[in-house]
Amino acid sequence: MVELRDDTYRQITGLMYQTMGLSLGDAKKPLVSSRLGPRIQRLGMEGFDDYLALISSDHDEGEFQVAVDLLTTNETYFFREPEHFALLEKEIDAQRLKAPSIWSAASSFGDEAFSIAMLLADLQQKGRISSRWSILGTDISDRVLRSASQAIYPEERLRHVAPRRLKQYCLRGDGDAEGLVQIQPKLREHVRFGQLNLCQPIEDLGPFDIIFLRNVLIYFDAPTKREVVDRVLTQLKPGGLFFIGSAEGRVACDTPLKSIATGVFRKVAG
Repeated sequence: MVELRDDTYRQITGLMYQTMGLSLGDAKKPLVSSRLGPRIQRLGMEGFDDYLALISSDHDEGEFQVAVDLLTTNETYFFREPEHFALLEKEIDAQRLKAPSIWSAASSFGDEAFSIAMLLADLQQKGRISSRWSILGTDISDRVLRSASQAIYPEERLRHVAPRRLKQYCLRGDGDAEGLVQIQPKLREHVRFGQLNLCQPIEDLGPFDIIFLRNVLIYFDAPTKREVVDRVLTQLKPGGLFFIGSAEGRVACDTPLKSIATGVFRKVAG
């Protein structure tokens, strides 16, 4: 494994912060080394300095995006934090949302977006919502978005999906595709994906009834977190629900919010 010197590490993290708003402190040095090191070896480079020169160049041929993908992609799976989905169902009923519009603002590989889609499809079948519901999934990583659009997952990622839903909404692979499942078209037609940098101005995407911004704020320092949250909340309707990761604590922002449950807030009508 090539060595990552402190000065080179500071330059890499400075580039990530200036460009993407990613805050990587000294404690993240082993993570950066372990994730970028194999990539450097695969490219046949001598070390991190050469890699830094590449991703800093105007002619990096997409390598900067590869570095971002490597540093920001975490484990994800369907129906992560199930209590949030139970609360989502109650909210849709309580607010009588017949055509809910939901934004998964850090959608990664799409596990969250398609988990929400399964829940909404169930509600549609029961006549509790119409067929006009929609989900937008966005992420900074082009690679994970391409994967999300294909909607193909290892079975292990769906370990918390009820057998009924697996049968109803998923297609199992066979042969070379054994162990994989694909989300059925009837769900995929309600879900669209697009690339978005949360640290840059957001064009009018909404307004949305509900926004999920879970397990991404950990990448930002306190000032950037506040900016990102307030920016995202401009796309949420007054009275709408805002979800963050349960372990992410109290959200800091200037937008008035009322705490509903752990990691769940309501935007106060102005």
